[in-house]
Amino acid sequence: MQARVNEILSWYAHENPGVRTNIARLLNHGKLGGTGKLVILPVDQGFEHGPARSFAPNPAGYDPEYHAQLALESGCNAYAAPLGFIEAVAAKYAAEIPLILKINSHEILHDEKDPMPALTASPRDALRLGCVAIGYTIYPGSANFRAMYEQLRQVTEEAKSYGLAVVVWSYPRGSTLSKEGETAVDVVAYAAHIAAQMGANLIKVKPPTAHIELAEAKKVYEKHAIPISTLAERVRHVVQSAFDGKRIVIFSGGPAKDDAEVFNELRAIRDGGGFGSIIGRNSFQRPKDKALEFLATVMDIYSGKIK
Repeated sequence: MQARVNEILSWYAHENPGVRTNIARLLNHGKLGGTGKLVILPVDQGFEHGPARSFAPNPAGYDPEYHAQLALESGCNAYAAPLGFIEAVAAKYAAEIPLILKINSHEILHDEKDPMPALTASPRDALRLGCVAIGYTIYPGSANFRAMYEQLRQVTEEAKSYGLAVVVWSYPRGSTLSKEGETAVDVVAYAAHIAAQMGANLIKVKPPTAHIELAEAKKVYEKHAIPISTLAERVRHVVQSAFDGKRIVIFSGGPAKDDAEVFNELRAIRDGGGFGSIIGRNSFQRPKDKALEFLATVMDIYSGKIK
């Protein structure tokens, strides 16, 4: 293995050999294999936002196999999706590309100020389907945080007992947070730290803005002159908050946007020490040839081929 992968694995010496092997599989697969960087294709948006909003821009995406093929052909490190999509492709693709089973999900038919995802699959399902990891979303800031954290603790213990890695989507949201506060630098850093404390092997957060939400945190940021003026500085601070960079922190791609905007954001994530991106809609909502071209550029940015 590459020296960088060995260094990252050394941060997980407390895990059993199965978990460490599956983390290594993630780090060694695809075009970025061995670099310590990751690009993961997630397709949980159909459940989270609805099928038309997710797949109508590129109708090929209604087919579960389309996404597995896209992840494999583009050279992604892994493909992540809820139970139904993974069941539809596991027999054909589990040996070809690392699969991550998203075991909890949220839908928008019921508007919740304090969301609580439903447990929609289990670590045993992930084991049965040949996955390398489970994915689980928490909403720090939700009034339902206790139930989520306790459930995460239970599924983490079970998953790791099977040798599965744990990926935590840590998305601040709740009635006491402003909309701007959901991506505030202090809140995103806090969310990354919470996920690390919960035992996450990989942590997914949103790119942080320069807004500071919490009054007490603002005093500390100002007193200690924590650099947060650029996205690269904010990414560096978020990564630092996850055990001084000794947990893998990747960043979401968010809604579809202009390519130049996406690529500039990715450069900042790279330059700030982020470990990579998990990019869904910006990838699969375009024709396959364009998606492959887009993802190739994403990987070239992370590998340093594109400055």
